Amino acid sequence: MQLPGRWAGPLVERATAVAVARRAVELGVRHIDTAAFYFSATERANDILRAALHPYPEHLTIATKIGPLRTATGEMYAEARPEQLRGLVEENLRQLGVDALDLVYLRVGRLKAVGGVPIGERFGALAALREEGLVRELGVSNVSAEQLAEARAIAPVAAVQNRFGVLDQADGALVDECAAAGIAYMPFFALGGGHTALENESLRMVAERHGATAHQIALAWGLARSPVIIQIPGTSSLAHLEENMAAARIALDEDDMALLEPVASAG
Repeated sequence: MQLPGRWAGPLVERATAVAVARRAVELGVRHIDTAAFYFSATERANDILRAALHPYPEHLTIATKIGPLRTATGEMYAEARPEQLRGLVEENLRQLGVDALDLVYLRVGRLKAVGGVPIGERFGALAALREEGLVRELGVSNVSAEQLAEARAIAPVAAVQNRFGVLDQADGALVDECAAAGIAYMPFFALGGGHTALENESLRMVAERHGATAHQIALAWGLARSPVIIQIPGTSSLAHLEENMAAARIALDEDDMALLEPVASAG
């Protein structure tokens, strides 16, 4: 999401964005999260990934999301109807230069609270595209436990992408449900997403103990929290990428996790 830059923020030069994507794979990244609706005034995330990595390494999974509709000027104005999902899948196929997408999430609710809206018809339309061979695996994003169950009754769900992090642990029960079912869980806004500052005394103490930053501890906490969590922090900076990747080498012990456990109520 960060590679093209933001409409409301500074743009990212293509050469820098390409270098970040290539360095990520060099550092061992095996999963990249993208979407056709990740674009700025000058760049699209999918175009950058294709320029940087195509033909893609066999060990690399590229996940994309469909559902939200954006205007050419970046406004997210609606959610796609079932009959529009094929066009969105085909858009991602063209931009990434592939015959089939590794993993496609049905993103629902945009950034609104999860739940309350049936997703069966839309997920069924996406599942039909999987049957055609355009999609290999299916996911759901920004969903409640009820919506996940609705989707699983239609077709296998390989991954969930919801908001979750050390200061925002409200989705913990769904994380555990995914672990029990063997479903991967990709937290978005694990580093606050620019909406929640990673400022907490317990977090600071653990960071000091490990000689790490609060962001690194937040990433390490997610990896320690559940075996099905895959962290997908965005960046457009080589230095920030290196910092994020180093978090995977931080081993939090039981004392660290116990110290961070009350953060949910404090955050």
